[in-house]
Amino acid sequence: VTRPQDGEVTVGGNIMFTAKVAGESLLKKPSVKWFKGKWMDLASKVGKHLQLRDNYDRNNKVYIFEMEVIEANMTFAGGYRCEVSTKDKFDSSNFNLIVNGKMNSFFLLLHSTEGSEESGELNFSALLKKSDSQPDVDVWEILRKAPPSEYEKIAFQYGITDLRGMLKRLKRIKKEEKKSTAFLKKLDPAYQVDKGQKIKLMVEVANPDADVKWLKNGQEIQVSGRYIFEAIGNKRILTINHCSLADDAAYECVVAEEKSFTELFVKEPPILITHPLEDQMVMVGERVEFECEVSEEGATVKWEKDGVELTREETFKYRFKKDGKKQYLIINESTKEDSGHYTVKTNGGVSVAELIVQEKKLEVYQSIADLTVKARDQAVFKCEVSDENVKGIWLKNGKEVVPDERIKISHIGRIHKLTIEDVTPGDEADYSFIPQGFAYNLSAKLQFLEPPKIHLDCLGQSPDTIVVVAGNKLRLDVPISGDPTPTVIWQKVNKLLFESEGRVRVEKHEDHCVFIIEGAEKEDEGVYRVIVKNPVGEDKADITVKVIDVPDPPEAPKISNIGEDYCTVQWQPPTYDGGQPVLGYILERKKKKSYRWMRLNFDLLKELTYEAKRMIEGVVYEMRIYAVNSIGMSRPSPASQPFMPIAPPSEPTHFTVEDVSDTTVALKWRPPERIGAGGLDGYIVEYCKDGSAEWTPALPGLTERTSALIKDLVTGDKLYFRVKAINLAGESGAAIIKEPITVQEIMQRPKIWLPRHLRQTLVKKVGETINIMIPFQGKPRPKISWMKDGQTLDSKDVGIRNSNTDTILFIRKAELHHSGAYEVTLQIENMTDTVVITIQIIDKPGPPQNIKLADVWGFNVALEWTPPQDDGNAQILGYTVQKADKKTMEWYTVYDHYRRTNCVVSDLIMGNEYFFRVFSENLCGLSETAATTKNPAYIQKTGTTYKPPSYKEHDFSEPPKFTHPLVNRSVIAGYNATLSCAVRGIPKPKIFWYKNKVDLSGDAKYRMFSKQGVLTLEIRKPTPFDGGFYTCKAVNECGEAEIECRLDVRVAKS
Repeated sequence: VTRPQDGEVTVGGNIMFTAKVAGESLLKKPSVKWFKGKWMDLASKVGKHLQLRDNYDRNNKVYIFEMEVIEANMTFAGGYRCEVSTKDKFDSSNFNLIVNGKMNSFFLLLHSTEGSEESGELNFSALLKKSDSQPDVDVWEILRKAPPSEYEKIAFQYGITDLRGMLKRLKRIKKEEKKSTAFLKKLDPAYQVDKGQKIKLMVEVANPDADVKWLKNGQEIQVSGRYIFEAIGNKRILTINHCSLADDAAYECVVAEEKSFTELFVKEPPILITHPLEDQMVMVGERVEFECEVSEEGATVKWEKDGVELTREETFKYRFKKDGKKQYLIINESTKEDSGHYTVKTNGGVSVAELIVQEKKLEVYQSIADLTVKARDQAVFKCEVSDENVKGIWLKNGKEVVPDERIKISHIGRIHKLTIEDVTPGDEADYSFIPQGFAYNLSAKLQFLEPPKIHLDCLGQSPDTIVVVAGNKLRLDVPISGDPTPTVIWQKVNKLLFESEGRVRVEKHEDHCVFIIEGAEKEDEGVYRVIVKNPVGEDKADITVKVIDVPDPPEAPKISNIGEDYCTVQWQPPTYDGGQPVLGYILERKKKKSYRWMRLNFDLLKELTYEAKRMIEGVVYEMRIYAVNSIGMSRPSPASQPFMPIAPPSEPTHFTVEDVSDTTVALKWRPPERIGAGGLDGYIVEYCKDGSAEWTPALPGLTERTSALIKDLVTGDKLYFRVKAINLAGESGAAIIKEPITVQEIMQRPKIWLPRHLRQTLVKKVGETINIMIPFQGKPRPKISWMKDGQTLDSKDVGIRNSNTDTILFIRKAELHHSGAYEVTLQIENMTDTVVITIQIIDKPGPPQNIKLADVWGFNVALEWTPPQDDGNAQILGYTVQKADKKTMEWYTVYDHYRRTNCVVSDLIMGNEYFFRVFSENLCGLSETAATTKNPAYIQKTGTTYKPPSYKEHDFSEPPKFTHPLVNRSVIAGYNATLSCAVRGIPKPKIFWYKNKVDLSGDAKYRMFSKQGVLTLEIRKPTPFDGGFYTCKAVNECGEAEIECRLDVRVAKS
């Protein structure tokens, strides 16, 4: 959206550069980098003089990136670049910062970071390098005076990396740029690309047909595999593939007389020194070759001797060679003056090596020899050289030996000695004597003999015990010492262990041995002995290995004391506790038909019993137990025997005495309120004499009924009664009668309990069943008698059934004569009770009588009739009047539930004759037959006769006419084709189809259809021979018409 613009600031002032990026099409925040010069990333320079910020404008959906320079000084001036990149897009913008004020010798030559520069201050020292010892120089002046061939040498000398940019700025003259007529959009001032990547340079021209030329450093670029030209509309694009340093140049796009310039910077990774130089010592006249390896083939390096650059021009003394990534400096004949420090430099590293050139050769009469000594012995290294004035140094593993009270160095004549008293293992090393000024290195090795020793932390304890958890890996590293390296032997109960592979194995190393048990088992417990030997001596140690494990599973738990929702679980400790005390137990249960175990306790159970609760009554459960020690939890025990929590039912309810006689007592009760999952097996009834504590069963076994008749009792006894409910869980509580019952019959007055519906007349239809039950009470059993209308009932016609508590009147099929008043009488001695029940039997009534047509006038008929002779033993509720036309004799209801015996039927149709009939109705319904009028009632016609007018018949005939024409068609051979048109005409015309004037009526290949005036000709699987002119002809008595079209049949392309 907005690119950073060139800026100008005075020394000490602040300036802000802003870049805005459109964020509407971006899924995530873009990545932004700020650079100074060609490659210096400013993200690491944020601090006192430089701040980088970014934010997001949600309203405009724009990312804003800012770079603020604070308290600018002259060193900040120069070219800057802002790069913005997303996952698949990249853009960059170049801008300049001008700082006004007195400048030092060269505004791009910045001070080194070493010294007093504050932490976090802006630092551009990586662009240019300058030695502290060099005086300030004016590089601009040097470049202006120097010939072009010296530019690169000057840039390398003063550490200038952006030489081309400096030369461009030297030539640049500020002037007003004319508006381009050939370019709509020119090239950006500069582009940057990483080495090996691809870049596109694009311009937009005013004329889409204009030809453009691309120049590189003034030379026209030819199309090749690396250079691709594209012209898309007004856009002209140059694509450079696989950019190399050779592509780092100035590019031009030329359209007619106008040009657009840009610079391409190819960013090259720094050259690193992967293998440094090595020090060398030679004799005068010998060949010297320094070798190093860099990170890139063919890289340019700089060679120096004692800080002075080496060139090929110095009498060809030095020869430079490149072989892939390797760089060589060769001196064919070395001299004493060639001694010194040689340096190779790249833009990413430095390596230094020393060259020593000796004048003459030193002879060695006696070299130092290897020594083998024991502890506390003396070691003497001795050598003899040809020159007694030659001094030297002694080295131990490459480091100079410093003499002390134990180590002595002596030089007597041509003999040099190194004496070491009380030798220790630390003295074992490679010793060297180096004569000063000569390329000699006399070396020997001191070998220390040491008796074997086992170094265990637990030595001294008795016994040495290693505890390992079963299943885990035991790795026992035993450090050993001894010189020469001792041999190691492992034993268990006098059995040697040699295996180097497998579950139990031994690994041997120079300074230690390893005893390994993969997946320790209980059988691995025991005492292991390790023995180490060498020629100097022997050492041994015993190690006890103890394997601990989880406990064995306990035995299956036992279940007892089962209740409604609880039980008691008991178990025994496991036979083996795993070598650690059992900390507690975990109990689980599950339903027998389930696979899911549920844990009952979260804290470990310390005891061997547990009361499990909150179970569901009637569900079968199983229990199992785990033992737990400090190692873990055992495998589960076998499941317990299945068990079901059940509880006995509650006591029966509403326990009462129903009846008492001289020898019997009748009891009744209701089932318990809670029966439970155990169900109900029955009841046990017991009695106890007043004053006794012994309960006697009143019935043999259990009874499933909720009543009992206790017989064979002694008259006059006073008895208590109780009843209990029984199921699988046992007996319930007892329901008991609190007061004693005397076994003696009690006189009770007779009483009839007449049901409410019998207190009014009982109406029944003929043929229905009558069943009347009348309950009563009275003791002893009363005498029952039935009467009808004062007469004794006939037992053949009416059935009577009596019991101790009720009497029943039963009539299987009611008739009219069963109607009447029925009287029931109860009698006990001289006490009686009587009730009367009225029964009315009804039937359908007979038809009305004497129906006649009282009068006929207009559209009306008056009817009269008399009530039926048989009312069916019920009141007549009304009449239904119907009429029927004599022609159809279909009956239609005129009135229903009509209460009068005369009526007027209206809205009859003139000229028709009608019959009428009437039904009578009572509670049973309509009568079976109706009273019908003998003669029909005629409704006479009145008024004038209608004469219809005469009309002239219209002629609708017309000749055929096509309302929709045939259309020329082109079809594919092998697919059915149709030709359609539409025609009209009266009378309906006859249709004929022709192909090239030939009638198609008899050809089976063609089918003709006509529907609602639409005519269709179907051609089955046409071939090219079916092409031609098709004619449709319509003919009727009024004329004819025809229409024509063309059909082309083409063959489908394969």
